[in-house]
Amino acid sequence: MTTQLQPPVAVTPPLPTRRNAELLLLGCAALITVAALLIVEANQERDLHWTAISYGLVFLVVFGSAHMAVRRFAPYTDPLLLPIVALLNGLGLVMIHRLDLVTNQLSGRHHPSATQQMLWTLIGVVTFSLVVTFLKDHRQLARYGYICGLVGLIFLVIPALLPASLSEQNGAKIWIRLPGFSIQPAEFSKILLLIFFSAVLIAKRGLFTSVGKHFMGLTLPRPRDLAPLLAAWVISVGVMAFEKDLGTSLLLYTSFLVVVYLATQRFSWVGIGMVLFVAGSVVAYYIFAHVRVRVQMWWDPFSDPDGSGYQIVQSLFSFATGGIFGTGLGNGQPDTVPAASTDFIIAAFGEELGLVGLASILMLYTIVIVRGLRTAIATRDSFGKLLAAGLASTLALQLFIVVGGVTQLIPLTGLTTPWMSYGGSSLLANYVLLAILVRISHSARRPLRTRARNEPSIAAAGTEVIEKV
Repeated sequence: MTTQLQPPVAVTPPLPTRRNAELLLLGCAALITVAALLIVEANQERDLHWTAISYGLVFLVVFGSAHMAVRRFAPYTDPLLLPIVALLNGLGLVMIHRLDLVTNQLSGRHHPSATQQMLWTLIGVVTFSLVVTFLKDHRQLARYGYICGLVGLIFLVIPALLPASLSEQNGAKIWIRLPGFSIQPAEFSKILLLIFFSAVLIAKRGLFTSVGKHFMGLTLPRPRDLAPLLAAWVISVGVMAFEKDLGTSLLLYTSFLVVVYLATQRFSWVGIGMVLFVAGSVVAYYIFAHVRVRVQMWWDPFSDPDGSGYQIVQSLFSFATGGIFGTGLGNGQPDTVPAASTDFIIAAFGEELGLVGLASILMLYTIVIVRGLRTAIATRDSFGKLLAAGLASTLALQLFIVVGGVTQLIPLTGLTTPWMSYGGSSLLANYVLLAILVRISHSARRPLRTRARNEPSIAAAGTEVIEKV
């Protein structure tokens, strides 16, 4: 009996997951964070403590656990997302600790902002790991689109219905105060409403792409199809009017416009949305006093430098003091800016790291945003494309609103810088956002399952003819 030799079968090597590169970058993020902390300690207390090394080890262990969750449950995800966010979070912790040292010296008592932020970082990373572990497929979120939308709206409405003693701070009714801590539900609403927008736009795409009249080269939607856009406009105006939260109002509305444009590829939706936005802003300026104060403070903050314009004036002075290379970590006076650890942490970094350091931080955010958009392009399903693009665009819009506010490019809105500013709600919500983006990235980069190379296809199978006797 002779044995016929089979032709060699080419074996495709498995695609690299690049998890080791992610772990190496996490180590670099920990080293940079520890170095920044040591510089602050040396400049503020004129002494170095071994506690900085222990903080670095804890930092590495916390994010190392997140890395293990990604390695196990989302091995093909982008290796840059988690390390960059870890570095941003670490730098934010260092700046909050630096501001605490000044507050401790002035008040004579311990100010625990950095400790609380470290606790929220731990909770955020654990939540990130849980979402990565239990969200097996991001497409599952589309099934609960309407539920997410309803819960997101409830989160927006609750602070407006509560008495001011339980929901108002610095003039904005956006909080829910509970014994021992407070929460800002609007931070979670932006994610829930993005899931809702993406699910509805995919399921009802025909509604948004229906051909209407043509005007000046633009294809306008039919009037009866404008209901979703008008609903988003009413929600944003309601948030601005009843909760006095300009930042959330602007972020929700612009995020909706971006997602609608990505789903329909029609600029007419954006044009109509911008017209509604301008009209609502003009009406709000003449009706609501808090809107007028924000606009006047933006237009000429030096008209009242010791009153309503004090924050933005001090912020501009901080940038001017920092110059190109900054005063150095721990050598500036960022504490002169009110809310330096929350709304104005960008101004604090601008003073102590200068234009070069601040540009580097913004570049880190840009990398996260670009990688998110690349994930949207590579994702194979429409819902994942729209959701990833919406999450990345929301980060970009929030960063623009924050930086534009502290540099007097646009009026101040009260939004916080993702992963850097002090605040548990913002930190926790942004880690959930990152986890969803990581899951979509894993789905986009994961190789498709293919039939074994040595297994014959049906078309290649021989045909046996059986004659009927």
